[in-house]
Amino acid sequence: MSDSTSKTVPETAGPRPATAPSAAAKGQSSRVAVASLVGTTIEYYDFAVYGTAAALVLGPAFFPSGNATASSLAAFLTFAAAFLSRPLGVVLFGTIGDRLGRRRALVISLLLMGVATVGVGLLPTYESAGLLAPVLLVTLRLLQGVSMGGEWGGAVLLAAEHAPPGRRALYAAIPNVGPSLGFLLSTAVILPTLNIAGQDGFADGAWRIPFLLSIVLFVIGLWVRSTVSESPVFSSAAGRTAPAPVSRFPLGTLLKQHPGRLLLGTGAAIGGSAVYYLTIVYSLSYGPQSLGIPRNTMLTAASIGAAAGIAVTLPVARLADRIGRRPVMLTGAIGSVVWAVPMYASLSSRNALVITGAYTVGLMLLALMFSPMAAFLAELFPARLRYTGASATFILANTLGGGFAPSIATWLNSHWDSPLVLGFYTGGLCLLSLLCLLALPETRDDEFDS
Repeated sequence: MSDSTSKTVPETAGPRPATAPSAAAKGQSSRVAVASLVGTTIEYYDFAVYGTAAALVLGPAFFPSGNATASSLAAFLTFAAAFLSRPLGVVLFGTIGDRLGRRRALVISLLLMGVATVGVGLLPTYESAGLLAPVLLVTLRLLQGVSMGGEWGGAVLLAAEHAPPGRRALYAAIPNVGPSLGFLLSTAVILPTLNIAGQDGFADGAWRIPFLLSIVLFVIGLWVRSTVSESPVFSSAAGRTAPAPVSRFPLGTLLKQHPGRLLLGTGAAIGGSAVYYLTIVYSLSYGPQSLGIPRNTMLTAASIGAAAGIAVTLPVARLADRIGRRPVMLTGAIGSVVWAVPMYASLSSRNALVITGAYTVGLMLLALMFSPMAAFLAELFPARLRYTGASATFILANTLGGGFAPSIATWLNSHWDSPLVLGFYTGGLCLLSLLCLLALPETRDDEFDS
């Protein structure tokens, strides 16, 4: 497969087994799907906990300042720091995943994320440790970013490469439920903690509870991932000596052979990343601080929207298996471009029902754009480079479109204090995704085993 041409073989054609998958094969596929979902949920739970804590308390705790905007900006820049280290995770885990196996890379990435997240919950604050506190916080955030650099691509590949014929988008989309499910889990922990401890108690130390509780999820996830088998597609590609041997440095080969697909794939995913992080992270801070909207209102609106997104993710992926990836993703991209301004303009109403409705529509449109994206990005690259290729495109999009989105939005609103700014900013990135999708081919029927 190259940037200019791609060999296409319909999934129903070629040397496919005439018989249906055995019960054992179906059971293994189901276990792999659960393992992919559990791990991704845990990873995004950790990220959501940090993002919510950054919006609520981490600025004053680790970056004290007389200026609330400066303190919040510092906390969000620390949030962005984890995205800066994600490319290192792509190189590290992409090399492990493409050379040594998907499962091994995923177990190591989950272990690293668990250690870093629990570590954040144990950190001293600026008041007790001075400059050492923010230095340690940034260090742990960088480790979280390295872990995330290898998580998404590996989880998607493990599920997709175990998928029965004709259901690759469905299985690949299962890990895509993880980000929203992780956010819902974080909210389910943070809201009761806030209600019981109160704002002052949460700021004084109760904010550590969600971080420390992640150890329970981490142990479960590690056990689940350790029990699944390696991807059969990887095993086949790794054992092949010709014509496509396993690359010693997959990223270098990727940049040399598939630069166009890497750039266009990144652009295709960038708009969805902006929608997710501005809705799930930034607006939780912006709404209460700038518009006086109660924090519980913002958390509830984002949670209901995330739940709606989860509800449509798998049906959308099944549709993408039937009619193709591009028609579904293009519909979501067009809808996101049109809806971006109305969605964030709803914040000006300060009405809980209006905001919840706007967020629900926006996150359902995001599911249309993002649910088939997992299979789509994986299908852009051959098996021997797929872990690195899928991870690199997604992580670059996440970093450029999502990682810096809260910081950029904070800066924009310091100059133009209006929710409309968020809509135009997000809409512009979604338009970029639309154009990139138009430039990329349909991948549903591409050969996947080579």
